[in-house]
Amino acid sequence: MATHVLHSGPKGHKRRIVLDEDLPVDHRLSKVYRVGAGLMGLVLLAFGVLGLIDKIGFFDTRGDTVAGLNTNGALSVLSIAVGLLLFAGMVIGGNAASTLNMVLGVLFLLSGFVNLALLDSRYNFLAFRIQNVLFSFVVGLLLMTFGMYGRVSGGLPHDNPYWKARHPDQPR
Repeated sequence: MATHVLHSGPKGHKRRIVLDEDLPVDHRLSKVYRVGAGLMGLVLLAFGVLGLIDKIGFFDTRGDTVAGLNTNGALSVLSIAVGLLLFAGMVIGGNAASTLNMVLGVLFLLSGFVNLALLDSRYNFLAFRIQNVLFSFVVGLLLMTFGMYGRVSGGLPHDNPYWKARHPDQPR
């Protein structure tokens, strides 16, 4: 999935800049972040499998816990799916893993806010409690950090494609 930015050229012509092709995927920290996201995927996978083994009802909200977090069948299945997705992203690596981590990080944060609003309501289908909300926030922030490596910084080097796209008229 390439990200494109349009900039005006010398005579007002639009030119397309592809940003995702030159991320620093060979840096040693990118491996740490990939492994971190993969381990998060394995934790989510284990949480989901343990929830399914307990044979909790699919939309049961009575308060069954696994590893200190409230769960039900729907949350277990969702955890397994996201865990597999994160693990696959780790195996694939590169820009796909970075984009996947950022997207899932944002979704975890949004899930935390939505489920915080739904606590103690009849619409709390995933049986979230406050510990689940805090877990969603922490995992979301970590995944966003892992995904943003090389894309967002206060001091991007001048050969970074994101710096080049933001400063098209400056000399390289």
